[in-house]
Amino acid sequence: MFSSDSGTLSLLWDGLVQFISHGLTGATWWQAILVALVMTHITIASVTIYLHRHSAHRALDLHPIASHFFRFWLWMTTGMVTKEWTAIHRKHHAKCEREGDPHSPVVFGIKKVFWEGSELYRAEAKNQETLERYGHNTPDDWMERHVYTGHSRLGVSLMLIIDVALFGALGLTVWAIQMAWIPVTAAGIINGIGHYWGYRNFEAADASTNVFPWGVIIGGEELHNNHHTYPTSAKLSVKPYEFDIGWMYITVLKSLGLASVKKLPPKMAFGDVRPVADEKTLEAIIANRYEVMAGYARELHAACQREMKALQGSNGVSASALDAARRWLHRDDDKVPAEVKPQLALARAEHPVLDKMVTMREELRSLWTGTNATREQMAARLQDWCRRAEESGIAALRDFSVKLRSAHA
Repeated sequence: MFSSDSGTLSLLWDGLVQFISHGLTGATWWQAILVALVMTHITIASVTIYLHRHSAHRALDLHPIASHFFRFWLWMTTGMVTKEWTAIHRKHHAKCEREGDPHSPVVFGIKKVFWEGSELYRAEAKNQETLERYGHNTPDDWMERHVYTGHSRLGVSLMLIIDVALFGALGLTVWAIQMAWIPVTAAGIINGIGHYWGYRNFEAADASTNVFPWGVIIGGEELHNNHHTYPTSAKLSVKPYEFDIGWMYITVLKSLGLASVKKLPPKMAFGDVRPVADEKTLEAIIANRYEVMAGYARELHAACQREMKALQGSNGVSASALDAARRWLHRDDDKVPAEVKPQLALARAEHPVLDKMVTMREELRSLWTGTNATREQMAARLQDWCRRAEESGIAALRDFSVKLRSAHA
């Protein structure tokens, strides 16, 4: 009898050790980590598709099946509440990089946002004024009121139990990766680095940057400058070499009838060159003003390159100023470091072509920044701008003006 009981206990003990070591799946450590990465990617997709593009910006509508899956998954893997996330993100856009921005590196510093971004989020989530002002049109059904809101710990605790059941002790590591993923990628990299380092396709009013042209790891959110330029677009990639995996998932959901896209980035169209720029030309230019200015910036950059090439073999008096111009002259004045501005002024003084192009750029921009002119007056100003550009003797200005006259909405 004793021997039988001892054997049973031994089997139970061996089973318990086996469970603790490998869980129900018997997965190895690398298999568990692979599953963790897949699950964190689903979390990233849920944030970018559901919270960001659908809830905060209304760039697409989601079928109830899709939206509730995302809500449930985020409840288990992040504990985030739709209304809180949506309100905080909308406030970020409304007060971007000014006092009141919940997580701006300009306001708080890059170190604070990168390392303590989740703490900034939690602090702002307690601000009832933010939730009431910016949290409209978010879920308010029975599940939201009685399960998701106020019971975030229950969701992440359930995820912990599932991870441990599947992978045993390794499940603790899997769970820790899941819990750290959004604070590091979204709160740290996007909210921090996405306003601090990277490249810019467009001179948006803020300092937003594209961290990397291939948006895979963070679901396409790497293309942050594109997003701040066209915040209501469901697609974040705009250049042929850019890739937004979140958009790929949206197209799959759309094909399954689970999503409908409401808005995409405007795309400038060109046709026959009009004899003169008219109101239709003006309409196309204003609708695509960021793309127009990005194209002008490329021409200005190329002009700096030509001026530098022309200096080869000379005494190089303004070479350093031209190098600064090549790097900064195409940027808006408020984005240029103060210590660089004297060099840019020198480059403009010594190179009339660059000075003329900068002057004409600001005149072109004034077409849509002025608020008192009528539509007819704005069209007349555009016609005058094109005429002077084509009579300037500067090939880049002439060609750019001719291209503008071929634009249509």
